[in-house]
Amino acid sequence: MNIILLGPPGAGKGTQAARLVAERDMAQLSTGDMLRAAVKAETPVGLQAKAVMEAGELVSDAIVSALIGERLDVLFEEGGAETAGGVIFDGYPRTAAQADALDMLLSDRGRALDWVIELEVNEASLTERVVGRYTCASCGAGYHDRFKVPAVADTCDVCGCHAFKRRPDDNAETVGIRMAEYRAKTEPILPIYEARGLVRRVDGMAEMDVVGEAIHAILGGRAD
Repeated sequence: MNIILLGPPGAGKGTQAARLVAERDMAQLSTGDMLRAAVKAETPVGLQAKAVMEAGELVSDAIVSALIGERLDVLFEEGGAETAGGVIFDGYPRTAAQADALDMLLSDRGRALDWVIELEVNEASLTERVVGRYTCASCGAGYHDRFKVPAVADTCDVCGCHAFKRRPDDNAETVGIRMAEYRAKTEPILPIYEARGLVRRVDGMAEMDVVGEAIHAILGGRAD
């Protein structure tokens, strides 16, 4: 299965993608991570992106699409277990032009897109989820002011550390900005895939396991 996983920041895309990688042998293609890795490795596309970023400009659709193609070639040529279950596109495509480019990238490699899964959220509830989250400063274990507090106050359940930290951008204002950006830039691509019958929606505000089971149902049951 080759799928696009959509949803605003905080919807749980990263969590569900990680589960699909572990449980279905899928490969997660996150454009942000790939861009940083390509720049660090100084691949041909990475060097192009580095030059653009150093000039203070935004990386173009063409460069992002080339980056995706570069990574797909590596994955498909290796033919290893990493892609046995297919590919999860996370953060791409974000525009109609990128959606067209993805169709061509897959078609050129004898592949096709199977599903576009959107994790739907309630903005007020999402704000509460994001604003209340924090992590152990030592091991990174995640907690929440309301939904997941340590068993012993001020003590990490995993490593026993007493120090915790919060992301500075986990605030209501930032969540609102992220939601507005998602609606403006990402939601417009949904009609493209809806016309092809590829879109399925899952309640992203449900419990993590419930969301995971709903995604597995779309993909055809568990593969682990």
